[in-house]
Amino acid sequence: MAAAASAVLNPPFITPEQPSRRPNAIFWTRPISYSSSLSLSLSRRQRRLSRPGPLVAVASLKENLGRLRKNWSDLTSLNYWVVRDYYRLVNSVNALEPQIQRLSDEQLAAKTVDFRVRLRQGETLADIQAEAFAVVREAARRKLGMRHFDVQIIGGAVLHDGSIAEMKTGEGKTLVSTLAAYLNALTGEGVHVVTVNDYLAQRDAEWMGRVHRFLGLSVGLIQRGMTSEERRSNYGCDITYTNNSELGFDYLRDNLAGTSGQLVMRWPKPFHFAIVDEVDSVLIDEGRNPLLISGEASKDAARYPVAAKIAELLIRGLHYNVELKDNSVELTEEGIALAEMALETNDLWDENDPWARFVMNALKAKEFYRRNVQYIVRNGKALIINEVLPSFVYLLVS
Repeated sequence: MAAAASAVLNPPFITPEQPSRRPNAIFWTRPISYSSSLSLSLSRRQRRLSRPGPLVAVASLKENLGRLRKNWSDLTSLNYWVVRDYYRLVNSVNALEPQIQRLSDEQLAAKTVDFRVRLRQGETLADIQAEAFAVVREAARRKLGMRHFDVQIIGGAVLHDGSIAEMKTGEGKTLVSTLAAYLNALTGEGVHVVTVNDYLAQRDAEWMGRVHRFLGLSVGLIQRGMTSEERRSNYGCDITYTNNSELGFDYLRDNLAGTSGQLVMRWPKPFHFAIVDEVDSVLIDEGRNPLLISGEASKDAARYPVAAKIAELLIRGLHYNVELKDNSVELTEEGIALAEMALETNDLWDENDPWARFVMNALKAKEFYRRNVQYIVRNGKALIINEVLPSFVYLLVS
């Protein structure tokens, strides 16, 4: 650190000269020495008026120090190193391109199997990222007649890192998504590509799906009006295209399911990796509006008052834990035992006598919902208060 400070105070690119014998003239750089030699033929008054030389030297010193500070700032900036790594990735992908182009269609498609074998043998996605991107680039060139530009390679890397890539209309963001979608689908845990409506989901599934299918991946599509069997089949694909509303409501319906046979998403881990198109609109604008499933009270409605009493018996930190980040609760072993004893059941998750959903919802209501804060009661109905907009949303027990 001391060495760095010394370099700043005494930059190596400045060669100091010995000061002149004149007590009021200090010369530090060659330009000043040059100016002073010219001033020898001037009168004393002219020399006194012609001393902008030292000011030029000061400006030069400031410029050099400014450049040094900027270079030092770049080196200590996280963004500098991140961007440098992205360009390293681009160079690696470009270096692999001639080799990948020589592969036949069968050899190119077989790369997917090869990648999955390497992942099972202990390699990581980072180890195969450059080669996987090169494979997708070549597949897109053959099937779509479109080749990923270097900046699109960077965009795919940004998405893979879980960051937001801002791209203008016409810059090929749909093509960019194929890179991150393919790479993360290699794990076999599923990838969701989320758009803003059914039309875009269907278009992208058919258009970009040609690349993924060529490489041996299965592609699914979730649309309004599909049956549970159709949804389950499409969610089971390597890459699933859908819109944000369908995805959200399927998640809600799965959380209300009474049996495992009613589930349509990949459980116990329904979400592995997702690419969200128009992320500002989906997560900010539309994210202000809650997704609610409403309907007539079922025969199980009588369980809620009982579950509410059970929730009052349970103690936070002992019988259950609270995760404020996503407003979720989790029963401990002690909590499960106490709830089962109070309800006189052997299993809260018994499909023939399911109590878990009611107890968990009662605990969420106990911890996260306050009357006249998160909801109000009007005419015997609960209305959730929209905390962003001054409005209410009807909530009926499902």
